[in-house]
Amino acid sequence: MVSDRAIEVDRLRKRFGAVTAIDGVSFTVRAGSTCALLGGNGAGKTTTLAILLGLLLPTSGSARILGADMARNRYAALPYMNFTSPYVDLPHRLTALQNLDVYARLYSVRPRAERIRELADELGLHVFLKRPYGSLSAGQRTRVAFAKALLNKPRVLLMDEPTASLDPASAERIRAYLSRYQQDHGATVLLASHNMQEVERLCDEVLMMKEGSIVDRGSPAALLQKYGRKTLEQVFIDIAQDELM
Repeated sequence: MVSDRAIEVDRLRKRFGAVTAIDGVSFTVRAGSTCALLGGNGAGKTTTLAILLGLLLPTSGSARILGADMARNRYAALPYMNFTSPYVDLPHRLTALQNLDVYARLYSVRPRAERIRELADELGLHVFLKRPYGSLSAGQRTRVAFAKALLNKPRVLLMDEPTASLDPASAERIRAYLSRYQQDHGATVLLASHNMQEVERLCDEVLMMKEGSIVDRGSPAALLQKYGRKTLEQVFIDIAQDELM
């Protein structure tokens, strides 16, 4: 029987020496849905994403993507997933086009040129495709990184601040394309973001993290009702302020 859970995290813990970065985190993300992982700096979001990518091994617990245990058998899932973050650079000396071509080869994308051209059209990359990646603005790099993450038409997409450094028009273009892509391909998206309006618009479920644990969860509408707030930003502040009390 095929599971409808694209991402399954069970009692996940990660320690770095005496520091506990993640403490017993459990959640699932339904296939075809968009889930937000929210929390302040140091809440454990980045560590969780790194374990889901197979970049870090958990101290205990498990993380599965498309049924594959990412600590033991991540290569069964990696061809069907991808990741984007404005904080992870691509090689600076290569042009944007060369970077996309390298990653298309790594993911065995065929035909490569056609897929890159399609993404360049959709995301407005043509004007700087032949410029060195290192010469691009922060917003342009974000758009190239987003295109890189879509090259292999992933079934699971992990995103860290997907529209950081983008002007409002470019951010809207990214969000619109992501929504269309998800509808067309039934993709599952897990994103970490501090853009609460983006989360309210895109996400079916929200996971609130604090000090390495999930302290609340639910749909954006359910969380707004629970906290008696009008925006998720106000809910986020409520949780953050409670942490300081």
